[in-house]
Amino acid sequence: MSFFISDALAAAPAAQSPGMEGLLFPAGILVFFYFLFLRPQAKRAKEKKQMLAAMGKGVEVVTSGGILGKVADLDDNFVKLEVGDNLFIQVQRQSIESMMPKGTYKAVTKKANV
Repeated sequence: MSFFISDALAAAPAAQSPGMEGLLFPAGILVFFYFLFLRPQAKRAKEKKQMLAAMGKGVEVVTSGGILGKVADLDDNFVKLEVGDNLFIQVQRQSIESMMPKGTYKAVTKKANV
């Protein structure tokens, strides 16, 4: 049977397990994905939670749908936005994406009325 397996391969010692060196690459990939995806997402979620907690009446906001309005009333789950003269809508508090600088709402509504 020596013509199927060369003598050098038959006499080779058994392969050893990779040990700790084999775990470095997968661990490196996990660390890379943590800093690339998970950490920034957690940071954005924390900032949004702080923004929603600091929101009050009279603040100008933009919803996730792109609607600009001024907060007229709010509770734990919903926000009542004034989007025009005596025109109000209610949206979920989580749909508020960002707060706008003071005067943005007035400038936009003034342009719309002209």
